[in-house]
Parts: sequence; C-alpha cells; structure tokens
Amino acid sequence: MTQASKTVIVIGAGASGCMTAVTLAQRGIKVLLFDRNPKIGRKLLITGKGRCNVTNNCDTDTLISSVISNSRFLYSAFAAFSPQDTMSFFESNGVPLKTERGQRVFPVSDKSMDIIDCFFRLIRKYHIQLINGDVTDLVIEQGAVTGVKTENNTYNSDAVVICCGGCSYPQTGSTGYGYVLAKQAGHTVTDIKPSLVPIVVNEKWCSQLQGLSLKNISLKILNDKNKPVFSDFGEMMFTHFGVTGPVILSASAHMNTKKCSEYIIVIDLKPALSIDQLDKRLRKDIEKNINRDIINSLSELLPKKLIPTVIELSGIPPHIKCNEITKAQRLSLLAILKNLTLTFKEFRPIDEAVVTSGGVCVKEINPKTMESKLCKGLYFAGEVIDVDAYTGGFNLQIAFSTGYLAGISI
Repeated sequence: MTQASKTVIVIGAGASGCMTAVTLAQRGIKVLLFDRNPKIGRKLLITGKGRCNVTNNCDTDTLISSVISNSRFLYSAFAAFSPQDTMSFFESNGVPLKTERGQRVFPVSDKSMDIIDCFFRLIRKYHIQLINGDVTDLVIEQGAVTGVKTENNTYNSDAVVICCGGCSYPQTGSTGYGYVLAKQAGHTVTDIKPSLVPIVVNEKWCSQLQGLSLKNISLKILNDKNKPVFSDFGEMMFTHFGVTGPVILSASAHMNTKKCSEYIIVIDLKPALSIDQLDKRLRKDIEKNINRDIINSLSELLPKKLIPTVIELSGIPPHIKCNEITKAQRLSLLAILKNLTLTFKEFRPIDEAVVTSGGVCVKEINPKTMESKLCKGLYFAGEVIDVDAYTGGFNLQIAFSTGYLAGISI
C-alpha cells in the first residue's frame, strides 16, 4: 500500500490531535481529523491564561523530572520530538516564540490564537479533512481497528489515533469519551482525578482577598503527619473558595486525597528574608510610623489588600499605635508573615483542572510507537494516556511529542 492510498483517522483536534494529523499529512498520508467542536484547538485557546505556554525550553532530564505520572513511558516520545523541536516547528511555520521565567515558552504575540492559526494553516496546506462530529464507536475486526462510526456514518481507515484529551475543561470537548473508545478495544483506564487544580480551603478569610495575586512567595504542603510533601517558590492567587495560581496547581499534583485528607498549606510571604532580617525590617517600619495605627503602617511590606487580614490573624488590634506594639505582638505578626497557614478542604471539580491525572494504562501501549498492544492499528496521544506533568509547558510538550511519535510510527 502506498502512502497516498493510506488513510488514518485522528479523533480530537486539540494539541496532540493536530500534531498527529500534520505529522501524518506531511508524509503523504490521507488524514480525517474528527472533533466535536466546529473549531480546532478549543483547549489550546485557554492555556497559559490565553497566552499558550507551548513548551518548556529545557533539557530531557528536566523534562522527565517534571512528569508526575509514568515519566519513563515518555522517553521515546521526548527523544523523537523534544522541546527544541516544538519551538522549531512553530517558528518555522510563522509563529515567533520567546522564553520567559522558568524557561516557559510563549508566542511573542502572547496570543494562543497564533498557535491555533498555525495548525489551521497546516491543516489546509496538507488537505487534512476536518470532520465536525462525535465518533461513537471503533470498528474492530480480527483484533485490528478498521475504522470508526459516527451517528450517521462509518469511515474506513488503516489506523486510528485517539487524541480526545481527558476530563478537564469539558466545555472544550474533553469529556472523557476517549476512555470509552479505549475500553471498546479492551484497554484499562486507570482512576481519573484532577491534577493541577485549584484548592478549596476551610478559612473563610480567603474570600476577603479574592483576586489578590502574590508573587515570589514560598509554599509548603504538610500531610497529616506534619511531613512536607511539596515545597516550591512562585506565584499564587486568592479566590472566593481558597487558592489557585501556578505554585498551588503544582502543589495539588502531590496531594493524594486517598492516602491523606488532611493537608496544611503554609505560605511564607517573605521567603527572601530570614526571621531575624524580617524582624529588623518590621521594627524599622514600626519606628518609621511610630505615631500611626499599625494597620496604616505596613504598606511598604505588604499589598494593601492583605494588611487587614494579616493584622487580624496576628491578634493585634488594627488601630493600636505603633509605639504601643509589644514584643509579643510583633513576634505574632512575624509568625504570620513567615507561616501564613491554610487547611485543605477539597479540590475544585475536575472540570476546572488544567489536566487529568489517570487515563489509558501505559502498560497496554507501546512506548516506542504509541500503538496499542491490544488492538493493531490503534494509537494514542496526549492527555487520554495516563501521563501528566507540572505546569510550565510540560503537558503540551507531552501532547506534541506523543502526537508526533504516533504520526511517524504510522
């Protein structure tokens, strides 16, 4: 069979699906790209707060260490298509990129639409057939996939690639139907749970700080045995229900609620200063504002919105004069600044998670090709597989690498 007479069906026009389809079409294979949305890349549009953090400009060791689940499974995929390959792919196709803090890579324009437009141009250039509709069933004959069914039609193909995503952000089309298709071929789907998800806390005062972002804070998560399970430095934000932001999302990936339901979140508001250095700084601010209320004396130390909450938690009367502050009160304030504590209640729903943890069992997929070990001609790519990583462009890199590997393997 010649390449030109070979037909491959790709299910899902997200990051992994688009990369798979383009990789195949560039090699002369006829591609039918199915998606339940009328437009491609719905989830890509909202990644990186609409800026699309396409990858992380790091080496393979960093990439592997940033994968939370089943990192060894991805060695071949990352070797086939690295972060540098991702950057070259987009830049050679008209999307200039830039590297920011933490080696995160974004379009120079800060517009995720540029990434989607890039894929759309390539889809048109290589005559990939976009089909808007739901794939309801795989057609499997004698242990091999031979096509798919929709509500109204059957489509024949030489291979099928499932790139439907997970369960996060279902409004983008990731509703978990890829798992249903995988099970039709006999695959095991591991427990599905949210990863990189905002956290609901018990403390009601968080709602008073809704919308407040804190940069350069240090965060530590303690389990019920008071042992740290995660620590990091970065940015977070308060919400009406609790906390979110990059460092919080990364922390959530380390919190296993089946093993431990009682987690403590400890925030160091001034990690660059030791307790003694911070004490000197605090005494300096107090002396500078000796005749003012304490609540009006910390604007150089903390964001204005945070001051009333910190004062209240320290137990200091908000309108006490600075010259009346006792040593015990000052030490209480220091303790809050270095150990602002929250208690975990629950995760937000999976439809608010950045990615899904769990998916098609990697033991049933050939890591060197992304082909099913159970059904000939069936391949997987992206979030539908039981692999997930931290924030920072790593999850999109998984999508691009596995999509590319599936494409070249076919």
